[in-house]
Amino acid sequence: MSDSILVTRDGALARVTFNRPASLNAMGFEMGRRWRDIAHELTCDDSVGAIILDAAGPAFCAGGDVIEMATSGASGADVTGAAHTIHDGIRTFVESATPIVAAVQGAVAGGGLGLMLTADYIVASEQSKFVSRYANIGLTPDLGVSTLLPAAVGQRRALQLLLQDVTIDAATALDWGLVTEVVPAADVAARAETVARFWLDNATAAFGQAKRLVRTGAGRSFADNLDDEAASIGARFDTDEARARVRAFAAASRSRT
Repeated sequence: MSDSILVTRDGALARVTFNRPASLNAMGFEMGRRWRDIAHELTCDDSVGAIILDAAGPAFCAGGDVIEMATSGASGADVTGAAHTIHDGIRTFVESATPIVAAVQGAVAGGGLGLMLTADYIVASEQSKFVSRYANIGLTPDLGVSTLLPAAVGQRRALQLLLQDVTIDAATALDWGLVTEVVPAADVAARAETVARFWLDNATAAFGQAKRLVRTGAGRSFADNLDDEAASIGARFDTDEARARVRAFAAASRSRT
């Protein structure tokens, strides 16, 4: 099995770790296939309640492996095929009912932004830096960047990153909405695990469905979203967990009146 991305389990918590630190975790052809396969494996496993996405080494992800593209004799068709493969994994994670928290350290560049934004909650180191650099090498956005980036920061700021040679720091990323929290570098891993454990220690399935509704809503009509909301809340209400929590909430409310 490839070690370009590691998967470890601790009960219902799965950890997905980019593991090419010498290449700043740039995603090459084989790593892209591994990413897709892991996405399908974890999101189809009902025993997985939450996922942590992190990376080995000093950088989170430098995007696609440009060195491999340049030296492997790859054609444009090969690059398109690799992008489709990675996009399959991104779409699978984003549209799933499994919440994902990213633990981000160091640099995030190019397609690494899209991979980071696959996560629903992003804890970044105060030392992190974020940059596009697509146009610097004559390429265009991939790995969901043209959709996920403006959804996170707005169209104008997304275009600022994509159309200028701009690097933003962690404080700016937090202000823009690119990340959820900024913490000291030494605290990133622990804070990300705390977020994931909160999901696991509470109504895990409800958090997962809330994530799914929000992440898939932008691509559908308002009417379809309302139908999905109605069906989802009804399905949750019929579970033993939700009924017990609703009864407890009602009882607590009555005791305060």
